[in-house]
Amino acid sequence: MTNDQQHLQATTVTIVGGGPGGYEAALVARRLGADVTLVERRGLGGSAVLTDVVPSKTLIATSDWMTIAERATELGISLAPEGEEAEPGNLRARVDLGRVNARVRELALAQSTDIRTRLEREGVRLVTGTGRLVSASRVEVTSDDGTVTPYDADVVLVAVGATPRELPDAKPDGRRIFTWTQLYELTELPTHLVVVGSGVTGAEFAGAYNALGVPVTLVSSRDRVLPGEDADAANLIEEVFRDRGMTVMSRSRAESARVVGSGDDEHVEVTLADGRVVEGSHVLMAVGSIPSTAGLGLEEIGVKLSGSGHVEVDRVSRTSVRGVYAAGDVTGVLPLASVAAQQGRIAMSHALGDAVVPIRLRTVAANIFTTPEIATVGYSETALQERGSKYAVTMLPLARNARAKMLGMRHGFVKLFHHPDAGVVLGGVVVAPRASELIFPITLAVQHRLTVDDVAEAFTVYPSLSGSIAEVARMGHRRTLD
Repeated sequence: MTNDQQHLQATTVTIVGGGPGGYEAALVARRLGADVTLVERRGLGGSAVLTDVVPSKTLIATSDWMTIAERATELGISLAPEGEEAEPGNLRARVDLGRVNARVRELALAQSTDIRTRLEREGVRLVTGTGRLVSASRVEVTSDDGTVTPYDADVVLVAVGATPRELPDAKPDGRRIFTWTQLYELTELPTHLVVVGSGVTGAEFAGAYNALGVPVTLVSSRDRVLPGEDADAANLIEEVFRDRGMTVMSRSRAESARVVGSGDDEHVEVTLADGRVVEGSHVLMAVGSIPSTAGLGLEEIGVKLSGSGHVEVDRVSRTSVRGVYAAGDVTGVLPLASVAAQQGRIAMSHALGDAVVPIRLRTVAANIFTTPEIATVGYSETALQERGSKYAVTMLPLARNARAKMLGMRHGFVKLFHHPDAGVVLGGVVVAPRASELIFPITLAVQHRLTVDDVAEAFTVYPSLSGSIAEVARMGHRRTLD
């Protein structure tokens, strides 16, 4: 055994938080020979698995089938009993929300169990409780019965995530007023859902419940839905929302939500800043999130927090205190499970002396699970403009794609940003069903600095949706003259 191997095996790591940042870090640390303790108070997988990513995307998968059913008559399929004619928008498909949400919870629990099994198999010590840092090398864990147990460590990783932000006058009750973590207990569809907040979470849930047949009012304080996304993509999604009967209230800020009435007349009133009142049977408050740093003891040991309460980290996940790292939503870097996992892996590689490449946010692919989906990678057009970069844009509507026509797809596009002279792909946007799968070739192009000609020269299947990516790349070709 080498001295390096002895050093790594002697290294102890304590991880606070069992989400993607935490459990992926634990796996890397074990592979590098460290003694690893992972502290989690709710369940392995964290909010990403139990109350956020896995549950919401499972619900959206059900709503996707309802959207597909809307196209049935166009494709020559009748969902009406024999002798009756099915009309678009009046099909016989019905949703049993109780069964849908039971499946959501079952899948989330199964995924959490799979993560626990793998961590145990890899030799990670799992501790249930709430962790608090009392120094850079000690974490105290309080169990449900109040017992406090200290764990000393050479390296500490904080990966506790974030929690839904609440408005003072719109406190969630889990019955009529919800955060996105509470919706999965519903057994019946709302008769009218008001969604406050038009960011990613609000747009995804608004679109999903609308597809399930629920009348939805989306209250947005901004000029459009998804204000932080590509303008063409956001405008298309808003157009689709309105076409499907959703009420979108732009430039409307919600100030309060309260339950009024009783019995069959019980409902929710959402009061806007201008005095208007929006009524619904239920309301989802999707007004952002806050880092779960309260009570962790971070500031007491010198860990620097931002004004928003996020833990400040560098590109290898180090905090301002030696030996203390942080990963995931608690850092405010990018609220994506993939980024959290990468931050956790990088943190352990750096802490344990392995080769490490600092995180590169420019190559992060992201997806919004509306219908159609919005997938992005690389520089956005706004970022390119702010940087003063030279760039060209090529764009093609999905409706021109032969496979899209066959599948009855009408909404969507592929857009590439590339250097006008060198042709290097700088970024891309795909708006389409399963855009999360279609973005990968563009991600490879951005990651490896491929040119539009490199992308265009690769063979694609005909007919295929990915053929539009190659076509958009061909549109960016510049003729070279001798």
